Amino acid sequence: MEKVLYESHPSMFRNHPIYFSLCCILSIVIVGLIMLLIWWLQTLATTLIITGEKTILRKGILSKYTNEVFHENVRNVQVRQSFLQRVFNVGYVGISSAGQAGMEIEVNGIPDPDEVKRLISEHRED
Repeated sequence: MEKVLYESHPSMFRNHPIYFSLCCILSIVIVGLIMLLIWWLQTLATTLIITGEKTILRKGILSKYTNEVFHENVRNVQVRQSFLQRVFNVGYVGISSAGQAGMEIEVNGIPDPDEVKRLISEHRED
């Protein structure tokens, strides 16, 4: 069993504070509650896991999607943050490997994206 170094779901409020506030305001007329529930289920169903050997992205509640990239194959790690994301310390993380064109793992709203990049880079060199 591999040791999990990082595990997180995308953040709702910290990633989109204005949209979250709007949903809360609209919850008075039920529409916001439905929007919040769908959004919450989407974030709950998305998990980024980093172990000493690989990075895993899992999505889905009823149906499942899993994508794994071994750190030894990582070619590029991208981190993007808007101004508000920097304030709340969340952001986009994209990981590509030597075997694929484009990003294999993409997830937005992950807490502490610089730590994710640091962990992958640290274990990529082992």
